[in-house]
Amino acid sequence: MKIVRACIYPKDIQCITGRSERYGRKLLNTMKLHFGKQKHQFITSEEFAEYSGIKLEIVNEYLRKVS
Repeated sequence: MKIVRACIYPKDIQCITGRSERYGRKLLNTMKLHFGKQKHQFITSEEFAEYSGIKLEIVNEYLRKVS
């Protein structure tokens, strides 16, 4: 069984949304503020799906393909 990553990185946001990697970094920082996370904490795929409105299945499918 292949393990799927739990956290989202700026490059993932770039590939999923088609926006720039810089946009991905900015969005991650905005999501950390939204979810009350500290700077060193990660954003999970579930949190990204909830915040972005993209279905969790689509996010997990992408993560399975790149992992």
